[in-house]
Amino acid sequence: MNKYLIHCVLIIALTLAAGSVSAQSLDEAAAQAAKQHNAKVLSAQTVQQGDKQVHVIKLLTKDGVVKTVRVTVRKR
Repeated sequence: MNKYLIHCVLIIALTLAAGSVSAQSLDEAAAQAAKQHNAKVLSAQTVQQGDKQVHVIKLLTKDGVVKTVRVTVRKR
């Protein structure tokens, strides 16, 4: 794996592990991810993965890097 890919994977893993993007709605999760990564939202959707729903948010950073953030939807 190249350094760039490893870096992106680590950022996403740390973001999810820290729970810093923990919004319930898709709009809230997208806004929070964009703010946290200082990026623009390219797309956002909710997908079913097994028994969980996951928000998948694609971001474009100021540096021109595309990042994908996944946020598991918490049940209330």
